[in-house]
Amino acid sequence: MTTQQRTAEVLGDIFAAVNERIVKHSVTYEEYQSAKDWLIRIGEAGEWPLFLDVFFEHTVENLASQRRSGSTGCIEGPYYVPGARQLDSPCTLPQRPDEPGEKLVFSGTVRDLDGTPLPGSIVDIWQADAYGYYSHFHPDPPDGNLRANVRTDEHGRFEITTVLPAPYEIPKEGPTGAMIIAAGWHHWRPAHLHMMVRAPGKRPLTSQLFFAGGNYLDDDVAGAVKPELILRLDRLDGQDGQDGQDGQDGLDGHYAAGYDFRLDPV
Repeated sequence: MTTQQRTAEVLGDIFAAVNERIVKHSVTYEEYQSAKDWLIRIGEAGEWPLFLDVFFEHTVENLASQRRSGSTGCIEGPYYVPGARQLDSPCTLPQRPDEPGEKLVFSGTVRDLDGTPLPGSIVDIWQADAYGYYSHFHPDPPDGNLRANVRTDEHGRFEITTVLPAPYEIPKEGPTGAMIIAAGWHHWRPAHLHMMVRAPGKRPLTSQLFFAGGNYLDDDVAGAVKPELILRLDRLDGQDGQDGQDGQDGLDGHYAAGYDFRLDPV
């Protein structure tokens, strides 16, 4: 529904900025042709969602978050799959009988801006496994693995048993990965949980939650980490799993993390 005037203004500014940088860096015809070929390969490989979500979505999402009063949002990323299994809280995410990884109990409450619990809300959650692989996008985890639509209880609470996700590299084999290698950047994202939180009469919230002490929090390739989205990770035996850890390596036993969501009205 964008107007013709706004379309012209936004595109005009983007094209002007690109042309300005071409002049600034004295881009040669050989470099221009290489870039054009690379853009064509991005489309042929089906990597436009990956490329755009990694390098540009965080800027659009930051602008959207400025218009919220409730919980902080984060990027959706390219690995969401609709139609995950419906579960009531408390629950365990669908997983393999021998699912690798350390047990994690993730809990919290969904409320409105006044703090009123929202029973029957949906926490649509998905994550990578302990090796950094997402179901539907890697042959190892079966379809639907570590994905579910979890319904909160009569008090708006949820309790989800899962496993700690691992940091992961965005794919290196395609043109997006080739660009990152050519620039000398790293491919890593920190460990995180994804969720879309929905309730009748409320604006849906898309976010990610990270873990204190994890690797790549300060240099996420997608630039999506926000301090308010970093969770304290506690051992269920009462020991603190937050301090003195280099990523998730070396953590033994079961862990717990919590987060309360506040949803804006529609």
